Amino acid sequence: MNYQSESLAGKNPVELIVALYDGMLRFLSEAIAAVERGDVAARRVAVKRVFDILLHLQSRLRMDVGGSSAQSLSEFYAAIFALCLEGSRLSSVARLEEAMACIRDVREAWSVAARDPEVLALLERETRAPWMTAAGVSQEKPMAGARWSA
Repeated sequence: MNYQSESLAGKNPVELIVALYDGMLRFLSEAIAAVERGDVAARRVAVKRVFDILLHLQSRLRMDVGGSSAQSLSEFYAAIFALCLEGSRLSSVARLEEAMACIRDVREAWSVAARDPEVLALLERETRAPWMTAAGVSQEKPMAGARWSA
């Protein structure tokens, strides 16, 4: 197990979302640094990593469970994707910084939720199922049964 996977071990689902937002911020910082030094290849790699995270978050949304909150997050992810795409295409530090500012705002809301006892209790109730074991999820039941929505 490497340092990165060890640092994520034991995190609740909301803390994992915060970690993904941290990753987007880190990769956008790398993209900005690449723009400033004129490194097109590094800019593209960094922005692609942001896109990968956005697509993952988008794919995990459960509209049937999350309702209007999930719809709002979907629109947010689409807007950040567009900002990053434009920022990369134009090599615009301003656009990439704008995306970072938006991500920071939503990240902070997730961070607050990750410490909220009511959210943690809801997560505990929602993820408890007979196919769960003390060591984690049994291989017999896929994670698709989980009801939490990013």
